[in-house]
Amino acid sequence: MKSFAPVLVVVGVIVALWYAAAVGMNAQWERDQAARAGSEIGWAEIVPKAMHQERPVLPAPHQVVAEFWKLTWGEEVAGRRGIVQSGSLSNRGLVLHAWVTLSATMLGFVIGSGFGILLAVGIVHNRAMDASVMPWAIASQTIPIVAIAPMIIVVLNSVGVAGLVPKAIIAAYLSFFPVVVGMVKGLRSPDGMQLDLLRTYNASAAQGLWKLRLPASMPYLFASLKVGVAASFVGTIVAELPLGGAGLGTRLLAGSYYGQTIQIWATLVVASLLAAGMVGVVGLVQSRVLARMGMAA
Repeated sequence: MKSFAPVLVVVGVIVALWYAAAVGMNAQWERDQAARAGSEIGWAEIVPKAMHQERPVLPAPHQVVAEFWKLTWGEEVAGRRGIVQSGSLSNRGLVLHAWVTLSATMLGFVIGSGFGILLAVGIVHNRAMDASVMPWAIASQTIPIVAIAPMIIVVLNSVGVAGLVPKAIIAAYLSFFPVVVGMVKGLRSPDGMQLDLLRTYNASAAQGLWKLRLPASMPYLFASLKVGVAASFVGTIVAELPLGGAGLGTRLLAGSYYGQTIQIWATLVVASLLAAGMVGVVGLVQSRVLARMGMAA
């Protein structure tokens, strides 16, 4: 219990500051409403009203929790099941939208990670690739994803590629770079004495890769995979903004269009839980794999 005490204290402070900020940012609306009615309003009346506005500037924590419950396990469940069976994607429930975003994220993460690992192996074993490909990989990340995502979607739609694939490609675009950087560092982590020992045994490059470089790169790989899965999740949400249909990005955009700030924050809660869950899964796999290899996680 003592180990959770600092976490609970931090959470309590954040919630208290959140309530204070919600009251402060929503109070002006209550004052304006009172002024239009020709009356005055004090803080004793402002505080409860500011925490229960229908469209607040900043929703209170209990409003976000209530909306989160409503759009996941509350009254939307029956409608969501009917919607899923009929094939429509127009429901407001967040479970379906989270699943759509998660599916594209995982596909893009697998594609980007696999490509990044292969690229790192080529960079480490080929000086020409190291001199030519690595600078281009770095330069590719200087392009804002918000600018390039619509172009990728338009180009792919023009050739008949739509649905999950465009979002997965954008997710892969963001996730491959941290994997490349981490794997290159990891594959080059063995020291000179270890490499000299392999040469003494007349080991081939492939044997050196499997017996020395790959095992040594595992801690670096999993560290980069944690960054990569989070980046791919962000890429998927950005890709969903111009697409419409289903997805957490679409719900965020719809909420901003109609001023549904509580819905936006509930969607952000779902997104943060998904991102934390994916990083946690990578961390769990890391601890199991490194323990199996005799390494400290």
